[in-house]
Amino acid sequence: MKVLVVGSGGREHALVWCLARCPSVTSVMAAPGNVGMADDGELKQVAVDDLDGLASLAREEAVDLVVVGPELPLTLGLADRIRGVGIPCFGPGAEGARLEGSKVWAKDLMSRAGIPTSAYQTFTDSGRALAYLEEGEGPIVVKASGLAAGKGSIVCSDRQEAKEIVRAIMEERRFGEAGESVVIEEKLEGEEASILALTDGRNLLPLVPSQDHKPVGAGDTGLNTGGMGAYAPAPVITDEVMEKVDTRVMRPLLDTFSREGIDYRGVIYAGLMIDAEGDPWVIEFNCRFGDPESQVVLPLVEGDLAQALLDAANGNLDPEALSIGRGSAVCVVLASGGYPDAYEKGFPIRGLEKCAGREDLIVFHAGTAEREGEIVTAGGRVLGVAALGEDIAAAVDRAYDGLAAITFEGIYYRPDIAWRALERGPEN
Repeated sequence: MKVLVVGSGGREHALVWCLARCPSVTSVMAAPGNVGMADDGELKQVAVDDLDGLASLAREEAVDLVVVGPELPLTLGLADRIRGVGIPCFGPGAEGARLEGSKVWAKDLMSRAGIPTSAYQTFTDSGRALAYLEEGEGPIVVKASGLAAGKGSIVCSDRQEAKEIVRAIMEERRFGEAGESVVIEEKLEGEEASILALTDGRNLLPLVPSQDHKPVGAGDTGLNTGGMGAYAPAPVITDEVMEKVDTRVMRPLLDTFSREGIDYRGVIYAGLMIDAEGDPWVIEFNCRFGDPESQVVLPLVEGDLAQALLDAANGNLDPEALSIGRGSAVCVVLASGGYPDAYEKGFPIRGLEKCAGREDLIVFHAGTAEREGEIVTAGGRVLGVAALGEDIAAAVDRAYDGLAAITFEGIYYRPDIAWRALERGPEN
């Protein structure tokens, strides 16, 4: 089959890399893609928010499947547009994509579905939100309701900090229109993990659980980013916890979609907090593959991922179509100095050739570009160095050994990716 992947980041590079290796795939295209994807697919310069252009491209190229990577085109209705021209699309329509596009809508949906999540209030007026914060004490999470590139959820240590964040989001518009409404919720306690599950709206195929590192600094300190690294499997998700996720989170979500007439064909990303009793609580849902979680989850998939995505898009997913390979994967993000705040671009990247050709090391491009024959930095998160190993410790060693060959001006990365798993002992 011919597959078109929409997007240009590290997640989409991982999808292109994985799909190009599927037995059912004859060719892969990426729109707009990035320079790193050119080894496995053909790049088409169509923007992710150009719905008409993407639909025309899919039709003109006679692709058999469109896989949408980022959340923005999904919330704009790209999957609806692609299906409208008769081509299967892996990704929810605009209605289902509200799961990520509106945190207010998602929290209300969780309430209707009986899905365990934190107590919350929603506000469209900053004055009411500030008045609400006068009551009570303790840590609070303030979330911009709309899309904010993974940076719109801020954990506040006290109510005064929460007030400052509300003003920044709603009055100063730190995240633009995404801050027209906010969710203020109690902070959950425990250990975070992510579950990515394929679905056709009825059947569910969970992939290996992972854990990402959102804060920019070592020890999970500092500002939230789009993700500084990830690893899989996440040992906090035991078989018992996974069963709870299925019965308390995923199934109630699908049942609610069905009751409310929402046709959801794509990925359900459940960002979870696992408490001391091993019970899962939903921090947030996303409507697409995670980034950088995809860079560690997809390389561990065994089976024909493309066929599974096509079956899900057509409404006939086999829950046992894929299996998870043995071993572990770790991804370390190489970022531009200053990220997630202001940073400079255009610096040459050296050493990529030293990582090429290895089966246990994959360099996924995220914010890169080609200029006068050389690859340069073009974003906050520049590269994701992913490594495979027999366990987490081995994968960590290979990832950091690999990235040591890569340099660019201002390069920054966290030195402690997978630290929670490593603290659990050598069996991980």
